Amino acid sequence: MALSLLVLLVPIALVLGIYQVLFDGSEPAAIDPQPTLAQARAAGAFPVSEPVGLGDGWHPVTAAFQQGDGGRTLRLGYLTPDGRGVQVVQSSVPADRLLPAELADATQPEGAVDVAGTSWQRYRAAAGQRALVLLEPDRTVIVLGSAPEEELRYLVTKLVTSG
Repeated sequence: MALSLLVLLVPIALVLGIYQVLFDGSEPAAIDPQPTLAQARAAGAFPVSEPVGLGDGWHPVTAAFQQGDGGRTLRLGYLTPDGRGVQVVQSSVPADRLLPAELADATQPEGAVDVAGTSWQRYRAAAGQRALVLLEPDRTVIVLGSAPEEELRYLVTKLVTSG
């Protein structure tokens, strides 16, 4: 019986080893968010911001644009250099509906923080996550994640708006 298991485990170990060495199996699967950003810009619901010039180690891993009855929402997900998840949510959904949905009912701000000359609101979200929120007349921007607040602020400084 031990020999049978060994015969099965050796090919599995070889396949995993090849995957790790030849295909960078430990690297996150980065995506190109540009088609999703173009779709959001074409919809014209709000000015679209994207992170530009992020340092080494930041990887875009998700991008989605949704259009619904309540408004439109763009989500961009990133992994930080130390592997923590951060999401940039931009939406035309009214803030009184968007914030409870995105922040798990943590709808009370914990104070303002100035980032690059703009006042953002600091929030705590579910599962120990932090959020920085920018309320504008035509959209709400949320930078949310498990990363330290310094990394959230860094991401905010890299947001460039167009459209």
